[in-house]
Amino acid sequence: MRESKRTILFLMLGSFFIANAIIAEFVGVKIFSVEDTLGIKPFAIHLLGDVYSFNMTAGVLLWPVVFIMTDIINEYFGKHGVRLFSYIAAALISYAFLAVYTTIKVAPAGFWLLKETVDGPINMQVAFSSIFGQGMWIIVGSLVAFLVGQFVDVYVFHYIKLKTGNKALWLRSTGSTLVSQFIDSFVVLIIAFYIGGNWPLKLVLAVGVVNYIYKFVVAALLTPVLYVVHAIIDNYLGKELAEKMMKEAAGED
Repeated sequence: MRESKRTILFLMLGSFFIANAIIAEFVGVKIFSVEDTLGIKPFAIHLLGDVYSFNMTAGVLLWPVVFIMTDIINEYFGKHGVRLFSYIAAALISYAFLAVYTTIKVAPAGFWLLKETVDGPINMQVAFSSIFGQGMWIIVGSLVAFLVGQFVDVYVFHYIKLKTGNKALWLRSTGSTLVSQFIDSFVVLIIAFYIGGNWPLKLVLAVGVVNYIYKFVVAALLTPVLYVVHAIIDNYLGKELAEKMMKEAAGED
């Protein structure tokens, strides 16, 4: 029964982790306004001689969830569990992009190609390609940033846990997320838009800072959620099994 609970938890956490990572990659094509979504006045952030507001890729809505799941998996299954799911997620994201690329290239049916709307006809092939098609540098940048961010998260999480033990869950979770998100914010922009595009370095740095401010705030706000999830899992596993798994994950046994 105990092994069954451990296996079910491992599969549930891993599945949710991978699903969020894949979804985040594809919804990331949409850019949304945080201020307009909240119905507040746009912020005027002065950085490197320009003014920026919080216009974010929709993927940031799910990436904080991915990093929380990373910390939960880390807590109960250790660095090996996180690395396993990170490799699987990266492989499946690559497979998903290949599948999408193939569907874009197949010839559209004539009756499907044009769709009449109140605003006029829409070329469905162009719309489909615009939404699902992403540049190679963006794909490479997001995959590299994802893997680097995950491995940094694991290292920082275990370093803090080594110093604090099982106390201060908020510190090791929030601390590891903030460090990994900082690196993630700049790696993807540098690869996708500085190396692969024509963005000036000043713009890359400024957008990276704005992205990180958003992620910093969200990570702090989601800290209570981590405790709720932790309590639910502890209740599901039972105190004895939960403590045993956490010790094994920390390498204490």
